[in-house]
Order: sequence, then C-alpha cells, then structure tokens
Amino acid sequence: MDHEAVLALFDREMREGAQPYGSDGVVERDGGVVRHIGPEHGWNGVVWSDLTESDADAAVAAQVRRFAAAGRAFEWKLYGHDRPADLGERLRAAGFTPEPAETLMIAETGGPVLDPEPPAGVVLRPVTDAAGIDLVVDVHERAFGTSGTRLRRQLLAQLDEDPDTVVAVVALAGDVPVSSARMELVPGTRFAGLWGGGTVEAWRGRGIYRALVAHRARIAADRGYRYLQVDASDLSRPILQRLGFTPLTTTTPYVLPAP
Repeated sequence: MDHEAVLALFDREMREGAQPYGSDGVVERDGGVVRHIGPEHGWNGVVWSDLTESDADAAVAAQVRRFAAAGRAFEWKLYGHDRPADLGERLRAAGFTPEPAETLMIAETGGPVLDPEPPAGVVLRPVTDAAGIDLVVDVHERAFGTSGTRLRRQLLAQLDEDPDTVVAVVALAGDVPVSSARMELVPGTRFAGLWGGGTVEAWRGRGIYRALVAHRARIAADRGYRYLQVDASDLSRPILQRLGFTPLTTTTPYVLPAP
C-alpha cells in the first residue's frame, strides 16, 4: 500500500468530497472548509479544511458563526496532517474542547487474514429492522457506557431511507446481544467505514471483534469497495494492526457546544 497516495485518496473522496449523512443533512463548501449541517440529533461538523496561517483564524470564526446561526453544537474533525500545524491550538483558543485522539487505519478489503467465523456459541445476525437496532443499542450502551439514543435515530433513518449505505450486525450468545458493529458505505467512493465495534466486557478477548471485522470486510469486498477505514481507539488499534490495518494519521474531534 502506498500510504501517501491512499491518504490523499481518502482526503479527496471522504473529506473534501463529503456527501450528506442522510436526507436531512447538507454539505456546504466555504472557501477552504467543507462542513456538514445535520439535524440537532445528527452529526454536525467540519470534515475537511485546507487553510493557511493567514486565513485559519477567520475560517474558524466563520464556522463558529455558521453553526451558531443553525443552533448546533458541532465538531471540527482535525486530522494529524491538516494545516496549519497549530490549527488545534487555534481551535482551543476559539473555545473548542479536544476529545481523545484516534488513529485513522486503513486495510484493503482482501488483505487482512481473518477468522471467518465467531467463537463457538456466538452467531452473527444482520440488523434489518427496529428490533435489531434495539439489540445494537443495548450492546452500545453496555460496552461504551454512553447513551445510544443518537445511534438508534441514525440507524432507523438509514434503514428506512437508504438501506444500501449501512450494514449493521449484532453478535448473539443465545438470545443475549454481546457485541455489535456497523459499516458505512458511501456510493462512488472506494472506502467502507467500520464504526461502532463494541463488545460487552464479559465477552471480550474471545475473537468476536475479529469476526465482526471479517464479516464486514467480506460484504465490502462483495460490493466493490477496495479499502476498509477505521477511526481506531487505543484499545482497538493493536487488534487492527494484527489484522493487517495500517495507521496513516491521527484524528481528533474538537467540540464546540451549541450557543
């Protein structure tokens, strides 16, 4: 894999060429910034920027005004290679709060050596309706300790409006949901995004996460996507590296609350 070429392709297709997240979202281009305006319960933020030391502060101020006018909290998704080099400091000076950094990791869909099946006693079930979404949300809340309200709304909307753009799966031990994950498929791009992979604590370390990655990788390959993309936490990064994923850069959410 040519790391620089793949990172440039990711920037071009997934960031600079970003598409709306659902029918109620809109992508706006404002000079050197691409932003996404969604509903209050959806994702709002800056997905790409191409700024210099001379225009960065004005661009940041313009985004603050735009999202304030929309009444939205928002996130500036800052990548480690974005410029200027002190953009994070400028965002903090403007009132943003950084959340924990993650690592952008990429693998080719046919590249990782993956176990095709989950461990004994666990089955993977595709999520196609509201009942399945409830199982995903249950795992999310137990695995991450955070509310799944936004996730439920997002998945319900995606399955209703454009089911071909999302793949969700839940791992069941008997009737008990113990792990879940989803994959975002953006038409016209070469990247399938792996999101939300979480396993409840008592079931970690048994290969379920690995099986969920394999399951989604096969689907992505079948649908013609070349690359898998993950924003990896410190917990998942070493697992993904063992599966053949390559770290390309970091990504840090800088968050500003609604006015």
